[in-house]
Amino acid sequence: MNTPKKIQDIKVAVDAVIFGYFDKKDLQLLLIQRNIEPFKGGWALPGGLVLDDENLDDAVKRELYEEAGIKPDFLEQLYTFGNVGRDPRNRVVSIAYLGLVNPSYHELFADSDADDAQWFSVNQLPKLAFDHQTIIDLALKRLRTKIQYQPIGFNLLNEEFAFSDLENLYKTIIGKEIDRRNFRKKIMSYGLLNDTNTLKKEGSGRPGKLFTFNEEKYKELEEQGFYFEIK
Repeated sequence: MNTPKKIQDIKVAVDAVIFGYFDKKDLQLLLIQRNIEPFKGGWALPGGLVLDDENLDDAVKRELYEEAGIKPDFLEQLYTFGNVGRDPRNRVVSIAYLGLVNPSYHELFADSDADDAQWFSVNQLPKLAFDHQTIIDLALKRLRTKIQYQPIGFNLLNEEFAFSDLENLYKTIIGKEIDRRNFRKKIMSYGLLNDTNTLKKEGSGRPGKLFTFNEEKYKELEEQGFYFEIK
């Protein structure tokens, strides 16, 4: 007797862990307030089901724009989450993405399945829907590692920034003090910062120079086998 084949009924979704950074503040995380069940009124990561005729990257970009009104500066796949029971409605497999934006350049606008969109400190997150806390924990771990071997942190800074801004960013994300002298020496040795010949006054100290990140030069060096490393 032949055993009947089981019919697969799995839905595919995308979720986005979007980090932002305000100068001299905690690392921030973008959350949306759901206006549909389950977890109506609760906070969650932006995301939703992938359309039948839609690529994954297009789906996550669409959801981010529909639910929060943003277009990330940096976006990459993080991990796939598919435990049974992670969504009380259906069997849902979600492809999570890690993204970075400078909040100064993005005005949040909630729509679609979201009543609100806000930035929250990663150190003071509300209770989250589904398994989104687990997704965030993995994304934060990936970010803290990745920022030390790829210059993705510049996506979180203003186009022009003081070196102290870069130091504060790394210290905030890594979550501990850094050796400022060695950090500056290593960053400057790469030749990836352009001096704008502009000074920025901060507090009672001397004005500091403003720099820009030379992304084109980094890509050229990367093609030649250059390895960015901060430890």
